[in-house]
Amino acid sequence: MEVIRSVIFVPGNRANMLERARSFDADIIMVDLEDSVPPGEKVTARDMAREWVPTLHAEGKRVMVRVNSLDTGLTRAELETVVSPDLYGISLGKVESVRDIRTLDSLLNPLEAASELEIGSLRVIPWIETAKAAWDARAIAESSQRVVAIAFGAEDFTNDMGIERTDAGEEVAVPRAWVPVAARAGDVGALDSPFVRFQDPEALREDAGRARRMGYTGKFAIHPAQLEIINETFSPSDEEIEYARRVVDAWDAAEAGGRGSLALDGRMVDVPVVKRAQNLLAFAEAIGKAS
Repeated sequence: MEVIRSVIFVPGNRANMLERARSFDADIIMVDLEDSVPPGEKVTARDMAREWVPTLHAEGKRVMVRVNSLDTGLTRAELETVVSPDLYGISLGKVESVRDIRTLDSLLNPLEAASELEIGSLRVIPWIETAKAAWDARAIAESSQRVVAIAFGAEDFTNDMGIERTDAGEEVAVPRAWVPVAARAGDVGALDSPFVRFQDPEALREDAGRARRMGYTGKFAIHPAQLEIINETFSPSDEEIEYARRVVDAWDAAEAGGRGSLALDGRMVDVPVVKRAQNLLAFAEAIGKAS
């Protein structure tokens, strides 16, 4: 599973924001051609994305482009414009089924070949933001080797359901909890919906912490001020790393002594606890290598 803790949207029609993105400390810069771009600016955004993907890549950024959904008729031209060796991948909005991912795959294959890229090398992050997509989330997660994560979109989900979106979020509790389960079953990452109150850092910290406890591996940002909190929340803390090391060391000693469990700080440590500690240390190492 790749390290994707933070993904920030940058409107594809906003040259000033794309320029600022050079300095954003996000795991992925997402140049957006979809919701943040008004209809009359779609072509402008598409052409600007072609210019800015290599520029941001040259700054050492992993860059993805969120294209418009397949039912808009815009997707093919957008892909033809932005696919290049500098692109990390594509995010597809309003995915409804596995068929959508297979359609996207069929569109990407010849474009990769034309760009002298290995077939299948461009990553994909589908958005789970309708009732139908939520129902089929695991199948979508498993639908292609390209899929590295699935993303939950709370705003569009409530629109699809015809219900009100609230700050408390009770109306999306079930699908929000389901997406990371489906992602884990498909062995891909799970990215949580953006937190729209970007001027409330403590509320963001609470919301991101809740998402991590649900099993999300990262979260979308809509403002660069959110990135530090998101990166911190979805990274193991120094205390977690230290405890994980103690668990692994104690387990190795116990195993050498022929024991299958042990007590550490008044808590029983057995195989699942050790595996969790090993995974945490591996993830911390992956973050270090990606930095």
